[in-house]
Amino acid sequence: MRFPILEQAYPLSQNQIDFYKKNAFIKLKEVLDAETLAYYNKIITDKVDELNRQAVPLQERDTYGKAFVQLFNLWREDPQIKTFTFSKRLARLAADLMEVDGVRMYHDQALFKEAGGGITPWHADQYYWPLSSSKTITVWIPLQATPLEMGPLEFSAGSHKILKGRDLSISDTSEQVIQKNLRINDFPHSIEAFDLGEVSFHSGWVFHRAGANTTEQTRKVMTVIYMDKDVTLKAPENDGQQNDWETWCPGVEIGSVVNSPLNPILFEHN
Repeated sequence: MRFPILEQAYPLSQNQIDFYKKNAFIKLKEVLDAETLAYYNKIITDKVDELNRQAVPLQERDTYGKAFVQLFNLWREDPQIKTFTFSKRLARLAADLMEVDGVRMYHDQALFKEAGGGITPWHADQYYWPLSSSKTITVWIPLQATPLEMGPLEFSAGSHKILKGRDLSISDTSEQVIQKNLRINDFPHSIEAFDLGEVSFHSGWVFHRAGANTTEQTRKVMTVIYMDKDVTLKAPENDGQQNDWETWCPGVEIGSVVNSPLNPILFEHN
């Protein structure tokens, strides 16, 4: 199946670019249509079901394990999923919001929050990334309409300016420490449902979380993490960054552009 919308440009206004620059996140409506999402919902769900090795019952997992079933780089597992995650429409949005000439793939991931799944604690993604630049961005693509009861992504607007909490992995501690600090600093908290076809983009350092899924349906989300095409690898500062270097940037030397076979350019302005 071919879906032309995946290659078509989505026009951004200067106001939207300015909003992202100020808040380090933005939600955009009607980025994808119902037909495209229905098709890829099935494709991605089938692949997650095939690859999921989670055998521990939900109630017996730790906070991270209760948050979601997480599978990485599905673009390497299925050519149809590759067409979706390599979408020029999405990659161009990433480049234009960051105001860079082009973007590379860091990795993709499916994040399926099961029925009854717990919260995703407050965190900043870039804690895990051995990248020298803050020019990173993630698109969060719900594969269905996502009401508040399903646990949509929440953002602390403008919190990319805060340093406290950047050294915390996703955990009960990060939820408590970051939440307290955000409350003290009085950053606006954005928590809204996602319509079908609506996606969000957020920077690597903005703090975000998701609520529990109190419905009887799985909250299915596909994400793609993009980085400036010229970003270089930095020396890892924690075990997570060391693991990411070995896993998502194999063979790249510290100080060099992150251009391994796993990090292709997905969009570039001519």
